[in-house]
Amino acid sequence: MTGAPGGDFPGLAARYRAALLGDVIPFWEKHSIDRQAGGFFTCLGRDGGVFDGDKFVWLQARQVWTFSMLHGGLEARASWLDVARHGADFLARHGRDGKGNWYFSLTREGRPLVQPYSIYSDCFAAMGFGQFARAAGGGERAAAEATASQAYGNILARRRDPKGTYSKAVPGTRPMASLAMPMILANVTQELEGLLDGATSRRVIDECIDEIFSLFLDRERNVLREHVAPDGGRIDCFEGRLINPGHGIEAMWFIMDIAEHRGDRALAERAVDVALRTLELGWDPSFGGIFYFLDAEGRPPQQLEWDQKLWWVHMEALVALLKGFRMTGRRECWSWFERVHEFAWGHFPDPEFGEWYGYLNRRGEVLLPLKGGKWKGCFHVPRGLYLCMRELEKLAAGAAPKAG
Repeated sequence: MTGAPGGDFPGLAARYRAALLGDVIPFWEKHSIDRQAGGFFTCLGRDGGVFDGDKFVWLQARQVWTFSMLHGGLEARASWLDVARHGADFLARHGRDGKGNWYFSLTREGRPLVQPYSIYSDCFAAMGFGQFARAAGGGERAAAEATASQAYGNILARRRDPKGTYSKAVPGTRPMASLAMPMILANVTQELEGLLDGATSRRVIDECIDEIFSLFLDRERNVLREHVAPDGGRIDCFEGRLINPGHGIEAMWFIMDIAEHRGDRALAERAVDVALRTLELGWDPSFGGIFYFLDAEGRPPQQLEWDQKLWWVHMEALVALLKGFRMTGRRECWSWFERVHEFAWGHFPDPEFGEWYGYLNRRGEVLLPLKGGKWKGCFHVPRGLYLCMRELEKLAAGAAPKAG
């Protein structure tokens, strides 16, 4: 890689494309499809062997999204649409309870296993079916759109109290708002553009942007906190001091997408500022890579896995840095992209069995050899490779503006 902007954008784009189409997607096509019971296996060992048959609704929906997106955004391959349909059919049959709430997990056969406590099942159901509606078209489109709209309605109804009766916290003692809610809602709403009316989309996205920057932004550090009081006040406890660099960076590229859609350069610059500061704070100076969790005050984090290096954190950083560089021309974005790229590509891909490892220890050594599980599925790696490829293709075509 070059040490300065303006390097081999076509070569890098080709590298990301080759990894996506020649390695990662074939891995999931070969190993994840459950031909007998429907849906997808996500608990896959290093070589793709299934080590657990339980099915997690948000990961099922994420894989529907991935293959639908590839079909609609890259190439209209019938095989990709068939994979998306395979997952969508399983979710339509088994994913919801009688009131339309999306379960967290199911048995291999689709029997409910864990109650619908997680609003993120609804979030990714909305995204998955929304993307499938675009890809499938025809007679399938209306049913998929209805499912996506129903899931989105659930999100809006639950957004102020996501866990509801499933919360373990005693009401009123220490109320907290979570960054995860406005960041994912902004992304889901942007994803469902065309399915939602314009006024609703604009209002919800505006509310999310306002919440992210007015409530969760730690102005002293210019990074996002994971939890704050409902009015944005700081809470001096483990959760209140928590910084999740991956979430903060991912939220910022969501904001960059919105800024580009709206032609709002100032909003894009603001998002880049926060992303870069988060990387400065979250980068491990001893071994490289981005820490999983940090404490805003430098105290011991509650999470014992705080110093692990995770696949999704680095992939989201790559996306944010390329978007930030293309949209603002800031050299810091390219410099950080090179650094994160070298670490990620030097540690996460498995050249023997394909796909990426998910969990490394602080030194960058493989901690768990699995390729999928309860939290890792067919989403962050392929989405990130695709988005990076597209950003690099735009850069290769001369899309990078001069720094302002």
